[in-house]
Amino acid sequence: MKRTVKILTGCFLLLVIVAPQAQAQDPIAKARELYAAAEYEDALTMLEGLAAGKHGLVDKQSVDFYRMLCLLAVGRRDEADKAIEGIIADDPLFRPGDDISPRMRVAFTDARMRLLPRLVQQQYHQAKAAFDRKEFAAAATGFKRVVDTFADPDMGQAASQSPLSDLKMLASEFHELSVKAIPPPPPVPVAAAAPVAPRIYSADDQQVAAPVAIQQELPKYPGRIRPGGLTGVVEVVINEMGLVDTATTIISLGTVYDQLVTAAASRWQYYPARADGKPVKFRKRIQITVAATNAVH
Repeated sequence: MKRTVKILTGCFLLLVIVAPQAQAQDPIAKARELYAAAEYEDALTMLEGLAAGKHGLVDKQSVDFYRMLCLLAVGRRDEADKAIEGIIADDPLFRPGDDISPRMRVAFTDARMRLLPRLVQQQYHQAKAAFDRKEFAAAATGFKRVVDTFADPDMGQAASQSPLSDLKMLASEFHELSVKAIPPPPPVPVAAAAPVAPRIYSADDQQVAAPVAIQQELPKYPGRIRPGGLTGVVEVVINEMGLVDTATTIISLGTVYDQLVTAAASRWQYYPARADGKPVKFRKRIQITVAATNAVH
C-alpha cells in the first residue's frame, strides 16, 4: 500500500510541474486573438504592457503593428498615424501582410511615400559617417539599405528627381567602395606541424652505407663462463655523429652483463652510416659471443 501511495504522489507532482507549461501562451498571440475577437481595448492594454517590457523581451515590430491596428479600429487615427510612422522609421522596408484592410493598406502606403525620402537621406548620412570613420563593414550595410530603399516602389518619382537621384548614384558607388575596403578576416592560425623524426635506416636499406666501428670495446664478462660459451644480441641506434643514442638487449647474456654492455655502448664510436653522401641514423644489431675471450660480430 505504501508503494502505491508513493507512485501516485510522484505522478501528482509531475502534473503540477507540467500543467503551467501547457497553459502558457505567447503574449503577442494572445493580443492577436483579442484583436481578432474585436476586443480592441483589452488588446491595447496588453500591447501597451508588452511595449513597456512587462512581459519580457518581445518582437517590437509585431507589438507596434498590432497596436497600430487596434488604434485604427477604435478610431484613434492620430495615434495610429504616429504608430505607423514609428514602424516605418524603425524599418523603412517594412510592408504589412495581405490580411489587412484596404483602408489600413492605404494608410501605410501614404505614410511610406511621405516618409521614405527623408528616411533614405538619414540612412545615407549615417552610412557616410561610418565610411568616414573607416568602419567599412557598417558602411557597406548602411549603403546597401539605402540602395534597397531607393528601389522600393513607394519611393515613386522622388527617387528619380534631384537631389535624391544624385544620392541614389552616390549610395551605389559608396557601397561598392565600402565592400572593397572591408579588410579580409585574419588568417586562421595553423598549428605548427610536429617535427618529423629523422628516419632510422637499417641493414634492410641496401642503398645506405652501414656505419663502421671506430671504438666498440666490450666489458669483461664477470663470473664463470659455462662450457660452449654464451651468445647474445644487442641493438644500437647510431646517430649522424657516429655516437650511440640507445642500446637495447635483444638476446640476453645475463642481467648483470647486459647492463655492462649497454653502459659500455654509450662510449662506442662509429663512422656514421651514409645515404646519398649524407650521414644518417642507423639501427645496427651486434651479436656478442662470450667464450674464452669476448667476441663481437
